[in-house]
Amino acid sequence: MYRKFWKRAIDITLSVLAIIVLSWLYLITALLIKLTSKGPVLFKQERIGKDGKVFKVLKFRSMRVGAEKSGVYSDKKDPRVTPVGRFIRATSIDELPQLFNILKGDMALIGPRPPLTYHPWKWEEYSDFQRRMFEVTPGITGWAQVNGRKDVEWNRRIELNVWYVDHLSFGLDFKIFWLTIFKILTNADNENKGETVKVKENGNGI
Repeated sequence: MYRKFWKRAIDITLSVLAIIVLSWLYLITALLIKLTSKGPVLFKQERIGKDGKVFKVLKFRSMRVGAEKSGVYSDKKDPRVTPVGRFIRATSIDELPQLFNILKGDMALIGPRPPLTYHPWKWEEYSDFQRRMFEVTPGITGWAQVNGRKDVEWNRRIELNVWYVDHLSFGLDFKIFWLTIFKILTNADNENKGETVKVKENGNGI
C-alpha cells in the first residue's frame, strides 16, 4: 500500500509545500545565475528512470554552457563551475527544480538516483540484477546517497539501490530523508574524488 499509493501522495504534498515555501529561493537563484553567466537558468539532462524510461531531469545550471562535453566528473576546483554554481552545488540548491520532476511523475523524493543515459553504462549494458534498481521511481536522494554519496563506486552504488528496492518502506524513506538533511548541512561526501566507474564485477550480476 505504501509503495503504490502513500509514497506518491507524500511526494506530491511535500513537493507542493516545498515549492511554495522556497519560491523566494527559486527566484533569487534564477536571478543570480542569469546575472552572472550566459545561458539558461535551468540545465536539462537526460536520465534513465523507472523501467528504463528516459526523461529530462531539471537542475539549476551550475556550470558554463557546454561544460558537459569535457567530462562528467567535477570537483571543487573545476573551472567549468561558475561562482554561483559552486555555492548552489555545495548547498544542493541546484537540485531544487527536481521538485517539478516529482510533480510530473518522473521522480520521487526518495529513491535510487537516476543515472545518465551513457554513464556509468548504457541501458543495454546493465545486467538483470542491476536493472532491478529501475523497478521503482528514481529519487532526489536515496540509500546510496546517504551511504557515501559521490564517493561510492558505481557497482556498489547500484548494489545499495537494489537493496533499497527490496526493503522499501515508510520507515526507510523517513530515515533516508533525515540522513539526507544531515548530509546537506554538513556538506558530507559532496565532491567527486575521481572516477567512480570500474570494470564490472562477477557475482550477483554486477
